[in-house]
Amino acid sequence: MRRYGKHPDEDDVRIRPGKGSRPRTSIRPKHEDAAEGMVLTVDRGRITCLVDDRSVTAMKARELGRKSVVVGDRVGIVGDLSGAKDTLARIVRVEKRSSVLRRTADDDDPYERVIVANADQLAIVTALADPEPRPRLIDRCLVAAFDAGLDPLLVLTKADLAPAAPLLETYEPLGVPYVVTSRAELAGGSAADRVRERLAGRITVFVGHSGVGKTTLVNALVPDRARATGVVNAVTGRGRHTTTSALALPLPDTPGAPGGRRGGWVIDTPGVRSFGLHHVNPSQFVLAFPDLVPGTERCPRACSHDEPDCALDQWVADGHADPQRLHSLRRLLAARERREED
Repeated sequence: MRRYGKHPDEDDVRIRPGKGSRPRTSIRPKHEDAAEGMVLTVDRGRITCLVDDRSVTAMKARELGRKSVVVGDRVGIVGDLSGAKDTLARIVRVEKRSSVLRRTADDDDPYERVIVANADQLAIVTALADPEPRPRLIDRCLVAAFDAGLDPLLVLTKADLAPAAPLLETYEPLGVPYVVTSRAELAGGSAADRVRERLAGRITVFVGHSGVGKTTLVNALVPDRARATGVVNAVTGRGRHTTTSALALPLPDTPGAPGGRRGGWVIDTPGVRSFGLHHVNPSQFVLAFPDLVPGTERCPRACSHDEPDCALDQWVADGHADPQRLHSLRRLLAARERREED
C-alpha cells in the first residue's frame, strides 16, 4: 500500500518524535565493502566464519530475514573483523550456493533441513561391525548425494572386526569409490593418509550414524583439532551423539595428492539415526545411472522405473546394461519409500 502520494513534499513525510529527522525507507545498504568469509560452524545463533586467516564470530543481519546460514556458506561480513574476544560482526549477504545437501527428519516430514552448502563430495562413513552396517541408510545417503550433485565416497571403518568384501560387493555395481580403514591403521596414520588422498583439494562432508568412528577419523585427519568421541551402547548397539554441531576443518597440505592438489576441507556432522528423503524426486534417481538413461525413452509416461511395464527390463535383457545396475537403481528407489530402520 502506498504511504504517500505520487508527488510527496516535506509536509507529507511524518517524523516520529525522538527518532531523528531521517524518514524511514525500505532501501537497504548493498554492503559492497563487506569482507568475504566462509561459515565454519553455527551454534545457537552465533556463526563462526573464516575471514582471511582469522576466526570471526558473527550473527545474521536482520535484513537477511528468514534466510538460513549453514556451514560451508560463502558470506559477506561487516563490522568488527579482528576476531578478538567478545567482538561480534554481522553477516549481511549469503552468496549463491553451488550445492546444497539436505535431509528431512523422516519421509513424511516436508520440512527440509540443510546440512551443508557448497560441498562437492559426500563421505558416507560406515562401521563394518560394532555397530553393524545399515545398507538402507547407506542407500539413502547415496540418493541424497546424487540429488545434491555430490560425488559419493564410501569410508568403511573397523575392518579389524569384520571383513569389508560382503558390503563392497553390494555397492560394486554402483561404481562408488571406497576406502577401508581399521583402528590400528588409524592409530598408525596409514589409514588417515589413504583417506586424505581422496579428500585433497575438495570440500567433503562426513555423514554417518553414531558410533561408526566418524569423529575418530576426522581427528586422525586433522590431529590439531581433536573433537570428543564416544562409544557404542552394548545394549542397543547404537552410538551416542558426541558431535553436536557441524564443523568445517581445513585439511593439512597433501603434496602427493593426485594432480598436485593440496589441502581441502572436511566437514564433520552430528551422527544421524535417520535420513529422510521427502525432498527428493524419485524420477531423478535414474540420472545417477547414465548407462540406463537411454533405456528410459520407451518407458510409459510417469514411469517409476520399478513397475512391470518399465522399458528398462527389456533394455537390460538386450544387453545394453548390467542387470546389477538396474537392481541397484531399484534398490535406491525402494529406499526412498521405506524407512531405513525397517
